Order: sequence, then C-alpha cells, then structure tokens
Amino acid sequence: MLQGHRMSESNSPVIHVAFPEATIQRKISEHLHTLGFVRSADGSLISNGSTKDHIRALHSSQRQDRQNKNSDFITQHMPSLIKYFAAGNDVQPPRIYPVLERVFSGSWQSNLFRMASLTWSVPVSNGFGRRLRYLVWDKNNDKVIGLFAIGDPVFNLSVRDSAIGWNAHDRRSRLVNVMDAYVLGSLPPYSSLLCGKMVACLIRTRTVYRDFERTYGKNTGIISQKQKNARLLAVTTTSALGRSSVYNRLRLGGTNYFRSIGYTKGWGHFHIPDELFAKLRDYLRRNGHPYADLHQFGQGPNWRLRTTRAALKMLGLKDDLLRHGIQREVFISSLASNATEILRRGTGNPDISSLLDVDEVAGLALDRWILPRSLRRPEFQQWAREEIVNVIRNHGRILPHMTNASRSADGYASAG
Repeated sequence: MLQGHRMSESNSPVIHVAFPEATIQRKISEHLHTLGFVRSADGSLISNGSTKDHIRALHSSQRQDRQNKNSDFITQHMPSLIKYFAAGNDVQPPRIYPVLERVFSGSWQSNLFRMASLTWSVPVSNGFGRRLRYLVWDKNNDKVIGLFAIGDPVFNLSVRDSAIGWNAHDRRSRLVNVMDAYVLGSLPPYSSLLCGKMVACLIRTRTVYRDFERTYGKNTGIISQKQKNARLLAVTTTSALGRSSVYNRLRLGGTNYFRSIGYTKGWGHFHIPDELFAKLRDYLRRNGHPYADLHQFGQGPNWRLRTTRAALKMLGLKDDLLRHGIQREVFISSLASNATEILRRGTGNPDISSLLDVDEVAGLALDRWILPRSLRRPEFQQWAREEIVNVIRNHGRILPHMTNASRSADGYASAG
C-alpha cells in the first residue's frame, strides 16, 4: 500500500514512494471494494448477492468503460442509424418476416450491429478469432429485430466438455467444430414479443451452417498451420444474468434448439475493467512477460484470463481474485442430430436433415411465441423509436418513464 509521510527523529519528513506493484495492488483492492466484493479468510472473493440487479451492478465499471469509448461513435452515427430501429407502430406481428444479413467489418451494417449491441445491459465482447455476425431484419418494415454473432469458444469450459464426453486431447483436436454465441438477442419493441427466442433459434438454420462451411470449412489453424476441415456441429452460449429465461425450454416443432448443460464455476475477468487490465498489461510488459501482447497471435478468448492471472501472480496476489462467484447457465445447440457422437469420436458425417431454413424457423416461432404474446401484451405498440437512445445512454436499462413496451422475460443478450 502507499505509505504516508512520517516524521523522523530530526523532524524531517521521510517520504516512502510506492513501488509500481504497490500502486497496482491498491487499485485492484479499491476497485473490488467499490463493486461490493469482500475477501474471505482464505483470500478468495465473496460477492454480496446474486440477483440479476446485483450482477448488473457488478458490470458497472465495464458499462462505464463502454460508454466512454463509444460516446463519439454514438454522436456521429446515431442520426443516420436510428431509422433502422422500430417504433411500436412499425411492428405488425402477423407480418413479421425475419431475414438474416451477414455483417462484414467496415460496412454501415457493422456500425448498426455495434450500435444495437450497445443496448445490452451487460457489455458483450468483440469476439475472438473466427466470427460470423448477423443482423436479423424484419423484411415487412426494414427494421432490425435483433442480432447474433458466433465466434471461437473459450478453451476451458468443463460443463461443455463433460456434456460432450471430451478429455483434454479430444477438446484440443475437435473444438474447431464448436462456436460460441457471444452476442444474441432482440431489440425493443420486438423484445417484448419474445423475439429473443426466435433470434436464438435462427442460429440453428441451414443459412448459418452453410456460411460457416464456406468461410471456415477449409481454414488453416493460426498456431498449428494445419487445415482444419471444420464443420459447425454445435454452438454454445452462456446466460448473461444467471439462469436464463430465453434458452430454457427452447423447442420448436419437437426439436431442441438449445438445452442447458450446467453452470460455470464463477471464474472470469469481467470484474477487471479495461483501464485496470491495461495497467496489468503494462506491468507485464515492463517485466518482459510475453502474455502482455500474445492476443495478436491467435491466442483466442483465454488470453485475457491468462494475462490477468499471470499479472496477479507476478504481483504476489492469489488468482482467487478471478473467482467472482457469479455462475452463468451454459447452453448448447446441436446443428447436426449426431453432433455429440461425432464430437466425441472425432469421425462421422453430420446429419443436418433436421435443419430448417430461416423462414421455416420464423413461422414456427411466430405461432408459438410471438403472436400469442402480441395479444396478451399489446403495449409493445407504445414504444417510441427515440427511446433506444436512452437505453444506450443508460447502459441497457429500461427506465420507468419509458413505458412497459420493452419489458419482457427474454431480456437482451448473452454475455458471451
């Protein structure tokens, strides 16, 4: 810790200058205290709650980082993009007609994707390595229903490996056939019509399977330099706020679109904000540690966790500081009916006969969720397009004055 001035025997002040290690240790301690964490007797973190509101509060520093970084972007691009967000009276539930549009970097659609993701109450990542991003449009009115993105999954996820039946070797050689939905959700007013469930189901379609095959089927590994011959057999996703109401019982036409496979163990780095993480990286860099910049060389989504752990160890701190205790529910969607068998054995031809086209999935979702909801909850029609700006400025929170038009059980997004 930083030491204050004290007087020597000659009444001259003795100044103790803190080493960089002490300064960083103090910043870590102060930040965790601000979030409401306390330390147990063994040094591990204890959170003071696990409700959805509490989890949102733990992400407060992340949200502020996001707001600061995107302030200029919002000011510059919202005037031209706001027309793509729907008002309540734009939406005609019986005529909702979802279509997928692949999003590519540098396009105005990429700007729209970025803007829409800022409505999430829990900040989402930018994805790692391989990525497929989509906007879900309502062809009936040319407004955005929602969005999703799949990218390289985390390497260590014990509930996934257990559900598939993998050992460490299996995972290393076959994880290339799995992706993770790191952004997934619908936007107001569609969110109040349970369109988040429909958006989730659209991941398991022929369109996404074929896009992956064309884009990454013959890809060469960055590290191994070997051709992977990857097939999109399964997609995982993780709830943002504990137990999920979007993915549970997500069935259409007798088919499971996502199923729960358990909960994470509560390890991660979301409670280490970008500003503090940058200081940890600088500290590693000054000490010649290679993890400081390994993200440039295909190290994937585990890089930030490994980097933080390495910095804590070098600082003499326990990596228990990365155990935040917030367990998130994990789900898996099998795009091939024999996906688990192929992933477990490493051989076989995917049976994708049960995959539907986008319009077929949409028709089932309309009948099961959207149309009944529109009759029970007609207040979605009150939603004003301009309120989307307030949702972004208030970090994804729907404030009392915004009406109940966007309040629904499906929430917004996966934390990814």
